[in-house]
Amino acid sequence: MTSEVAGTDLCAALVRLRRVTGLPVAFGGLVEPGRPQLRISELSGTATPALRSLAVTSGNGLGGKAVALSRPCAVTDYSSSRQISHEYDVPVATEGLRSVLAVPVVVRRRVRGVLYGALRTAQPLGDRTLHAAVEAARDVEQSLVAAEEARNLLASAPAAATGTRVEATATRERMREAHAALRALAPRITDPELREELLRACGLLAPDGPDGPAAPRAVDLAPREVDVLTWVAAGATNATAADRLGLRPETVKSYLRSAMRKLGARTRGEAVAAARRAGVLP
Repeated sequence: MTSEVAGTDLCAALVRLRRVTGLPVAFGGLVEPGRPQLRISELSGTATPALRSLAVTSGNGLGGKAVALSRPCAVTDYSSSRQISHEYDVPVATEGLRSVLAVPVVVRRRVRGVLYGALRTAQPLGDRTLHAAVEAARDVEQSLVAAEEARNLLASAPAAATGTRVEATATRERMREAHAALRALAPRITDPELREELLRACGLLAPDGPDGPAAPRAVDLAPREVDVLTWVAAGATNATAADRLGLRPETVKSYLRSAMRKLGARTRGEAVAAARRAGVLP
């Protein structure tokens, strides 16, 4: 599913790039695993299919140069530029492109893809345009990192859920850490299917229901209230929870107060204990 998520994020990034910069054409693709080339898979604003599925070798053309150097590159007139090689002049000319920029998508120091933006006229592409393209690439990078972290956590969840009685306490703590990490990752995933998969994994890490005679009545906590309680249960301060969840500390306090009220708790510790008895937290 990672490639599907990446394709969705690439498409969104290209649409955003065109909207912010006014560039009429944007396209991009991912570097193929185990091969020194990227394949253009997403097109936005193109008039022909000339660029679709084009395989760009590292070092060749503008995109290949961006891959090889791991930095943004641009040319004012693609067909006559002396800054790049010209293996792909035919598809570029078929699409009618002149000024082109290419920005690498870099994850953990490895180029994972390239976003292109282009004009059909030969004119310089300013700093504002290049900055917008770099920001679009950063969005894709974050989505790829989040998807990979989610995959790793989902893969480790079954192992954390099974353990011997001797390791029960350590296993429970690992489950709680995984639960907190998954809840923090979920809002960063733009693909709705993967986000739902993450939330389902969170449910698997939480107990099936109330345990013990002191279990409270069922509570209807908002997703963000659960997120905050998850980090509180992990020992995080309001400031730390806010940083992990991308919220303001005052917002975290508001969610925590609301959750405490629903759980009938007077302190943070009571709220966590009540949420666990209710099966909301592991």
